[in-house]
Amino acid sequence: MHSRRNAEPKRLLKYGCRVFSQNDEDGIIAEIFSRIGTTDRTFVEIGVDNGTECNTLNLLAQGWQGTWFERNPVAVAAARRGLSRMIDGNRLRIEQVAVTCENVDRLLRDTALSQQPDLLSIDIDGNDYWIWSAITSLKPRAVIIEYNAVWPPPASVTMKYNAEHVWTEGDVNSGASLTALEKLGRAKGYNLVGCCFAGVNAFFVASDLYPELFAAPFSSENHYEPLRAFLLHNPFSRTIGADIQELV
Repeated sequence: MHSRRNAEPKRLLKYGCRVFSQNDEDGIIAEIFSRIGTTDRTFVEIGVDNGTECNTLNLLAQGWQGTWFERNPVAVAAARRGLSRMIDGNRLRIEQVAVTCENVDRLLRDTALSQQPDLLSIDIDGNDYWIWSAITSLKPRAVIIEYNAVWPPPASVTMKYNAEHVWTEGDVNSGASLTALEKLGRAKGYNLVGCCFAGVNAFFVASDLYPELFAAPFSSENHYEPLRAFLLHNPFSRTIGADIQELV
């Protein structure tokens, strides 16, 4: 049943493939932009580690330009060494900073190459929902954001906001459910158009950009993919602590 569903022509899963992304995000990104087109081919990615497995490195290799944000100074130093030519050529800017709800809009106004980039990616292993909620200055055409598949639809749950939060391996008490992100995306003018096969990242497209080209309904029930931990480098445990969950 699942394979028949994913064979539907408007669904994104069958286009998934990995070039530099952690899972199959690269192929899904390519398919999204083959449908909606691009404008200035700029991106913003919040949470890239050392950049070797992020969602926009493949775009950078294809001539895009943009800004990365990462809190880990060791990872940032490695990324700057490995991508020095891109940085020197003014195609990539890397900011070493902990992005919070309190500073994200200022950071984007000061450093983003475009206030209407083609793509925004958020993967900070925790406050992803709250960071997207706090962004008002940026109007991306498409958004990729990490969800916590341990909370399947119709659960609308997110961790409590904590500006100091740092994810540790085995912790599933973080992030937000797909339903919570679906609701947030709709409020911000975006349709949920798919998820990656590993059950980690969700894809949104501005609701005024060719909704007829994507698989409706744009709901978490329609697009949810369960966590397939065997595909991940750092599988989650399944111990859930309700103390930091918040219904949204």
